[in-house]
Amino acid sequence: MRLFVALDLPWPLRERLAQFAFGLPGARWVSPENMHLTLRFIGEVPNWRAEEIDLALHAIKGRAFPVVVTGVGVFEKAGRVTALWAGIERSPQLDHLQTKVETALQRAGLEPERRRFTPHVTLARLDQPANDKITRFMQGNNLFRAEPFSVEHFTLFSSQLGKESSVYEAESDYRLS
Repeated sequence: MRLFVALDLPWPLRERLAQFAFGLPGARWVSPENMHLTLRFIGEVPNWRAEEIDLALHAIKGRAFPVVVTGVGVFEKAGRVTALWAGIERSPQLDHLQTKVETALQRAGLEPERRRFTPHVTLARLDQPANDKITRFMQGNNLFRAEPFSVEHFTLFSSQLGKESSVYEAESDYRLS
């Protein structure tokens, strides 16, 4: 199974974020169904490891908290823009939950995540984007700010790679009080 842990987004927020999906040739826009905030990418694991991961995540305790999606940005690799994202306002509660997830996964036998946690919602993946169009997109949308939404659970998702895009399925939800 190919797994990741994420926060599901409310449908009205996904619809708002989907309105960004225009004006960038070469952009592969993420469908609203696939929009989420990744807490930890896990990758391919055997079924027995998936069961251990599920047990470890069920042990996490925490309280519900608000999250705000704000602004837009890009990820670059070797000076080339590869992805466009909507930002997440940092909060101690979000960072704490992500740390708990990371600790639980390491206790379940996974290697530590090497990348620094950068909370975001991927909007598009880009192939050979026109820099002037990206600059205009960023300038036109950098003040975006959505209404806060309450995080009352996090989810273990499986991912099946498809021709056009991946298909995500919620495997298990973990409630926050």
